[in-house]
Amino acid sequence: MFKAELIEQAARYRCAEKDAHSNLSACPALVLNADYTPLSYYPLSLWPWQTAIKAVFLDRVDIVASYDREVHSPSLDMKIPSVIALRQYVKPSEFPAFTRFNVFLRDKFECQYCGSNDTLTFDHVIPRRLGGKTTWENIITACGSCNMKKGGRTPKQANMPVQMKPIRPTSWQLQQQGKMFPPNYLHETWRDWLYWDIELEA
Repeated sequence: MFKAELIEQAARYRCAEKDAHSNLSACPALVLNADYTPLSYYPLSLWPWQTAIKAVFLDRVDIVASYDREVHSPSLDMKIPSVIALRQYVKPSEFPAFTRFNVFLRDKFECQYCGSNDTLTFDHVIPRRLGGKTTWENIITACGSCNMKKGGRTPKQANMPVQMKPIRPTSWQLQQQGKMFPPNYLHETWRDWLYWDIELEA
């Protein structure tokens, strides 16, 4: 399911620069913080070209790179920004929101019992009937089959060990996870800014 969503996302983001009939809405700008790191990796921090150009004229961003495509007005010809950087640093929150999507991202979109990525839902490690709470430390990603198989038992009772102990991740940890799920298409001007901190191979 999530692979299909990534493919759809990639199709929306692709900018056919040499095609005069391509849709400008397919030319978003990668948004970097003032320290030149992406605001987010998954979903990737992208703005529509109109929002990017408006931010340029409001002096809220600097243009780092541009597409070959241009927009025209009676008094202006301007290349569409492909990478922009905020002039004012946005401090990320220390911890992400506790949402189903963020739980999936923390768990790499894999069932924490069998490793499957089909029909994902979430499961209380300690069942609610036994006092288990709906918290980061007690919720994990599970496929539908494992969720039903485990039922209202603990992993030990069901003989279903959990692959990774659930934790409350920091926003930084979740963003690191997000790097594992880039869109299928990355414009060439985005690559240096998305992976500048990856350790180089010897």
